[in-house]
Amino acid sequence: MTRLSENGFDVTADLLEDMARGAAFLGAGGGGDPYLGAMTALHAIQTYGAPHCVPASAIGDDDPVYTAAMMGAPTVMVEKLTGIEEVEAAIAALERVMGKPAKAILPAEIGGLNALVPVAVAAKRGLPLIDADGMGRAFPELQMVTFAVDGVSTSPLAVCNEHGEYHVINARNNKASEDAARRLVIEMGAAVGVSCYPMDGATAKRSAVHGTLSLAYGIGKAISDGRRRGDPFDSLIAYLKSTDYYNKCGIIFSGKVVDLDRRTERGFTLGACKVLSNEGDGSELEVIYQNEYLRARVGDRTLAIVPDLTCILDAETAEPITTEGLRYGQRVKVMGVSCAPVMRSKAALDLFGPRAFGLDEPFRPVEDLIVAA
Repeated sequence: MTRLSENGFDVTADLLEDMARGAAFLGAGGGGDPYLGAMTALHAIQTYGAPHCVPASAIGDDDPVYTAAMMGAPTVMVEKLTGIEEVEAAIAALERVMGKPAKAILPAEIGGLNALVPVAVAAKRGLPLIDADGMGRAFPELQMVTFAVDGVSTSPLAVCNEHGEYHVINARNNKASEDAARRLVIEMGAAVGVSCYPMDGATAKRSAVHGTLSLAYGIGKAISDGRRRGDPFDSLIAYLKSTDYYNKCGIIFSGKVVDLDRRTERGFTLGACKVLSNEGDGSELEVIYQNEYLRARVGDRTLAIVPDLTCILDAETAEPITTEGLRYGQRVKVMGVSCAPVMRSKAALDLFGPRAFGLDEPFRPVEDLIVAA
């Protein structure tokens, strides 16, 4: 897996555009608006300096590690602009409960806004940022992470809104933590800062998906380099095939968005979009989502399904399109992409496979579905 440096790298302002683009791709439609995340990170870097991003191996086994993220509906995060104060306040609340100050910041997920908020928090605090996350993509619920697969507890967790109001939750299990936090998210404005899964460095090394901030930058750079050379999709696919996680990939459908259902319910962005084929055969691809794209299907034939990634991109520029960015009439290409192997284990599929989202079908790897198509 290619990293910018085996010893880490400074997340400087000139990396943010490509990193945000790659994070939007890995968000599979979710994780929050990457532009807002990039602007938040840029302001922090300009104010406090560039944070140093390091592999998890550089963190001491006993070092306290805290995650940083936003939680809620991506549509609301666009309307109610995000700062880092609520995320930092959530971390500070956990530090008081745990009695241990943070020695490193870890992204909870690598998708969209939530890949860039930890950059801003690490910059402000002058702490190392770990080149890893809890899923190698984005997912809508707190228990849907590799930390949980490894037996790490979500609790205690803290949520904080833009008014500085915060709650610390201790729950009996990770799903109960999600349910309690989700109720608070709705009451607190449908977009809050969150820190959960407090852990030590040894746990982060064992349970995280590694190298994903580097990968987000690499994906974004592959797209921008491809634009200059004339074909961003060729460049993107070539890069993905060189990685350890995302090397099973392909364009599964091309067409125009002809129908769009999007609503904010229960603290999520929910809905579906339909894409009419460019082939003139009348076929339509339906993509359903809960913050993130969950399944792509033509008729009764599934082409990609969670935990593998479904990504919708602009047909000309390969710019990733988030669920809140979908518009009627957009010309798009839809890609299916493999997730990290650890995300396909039986224990992982119990937490974030198709049936965790109410989809009545088993997981099938995207490489098998592409061949079958």
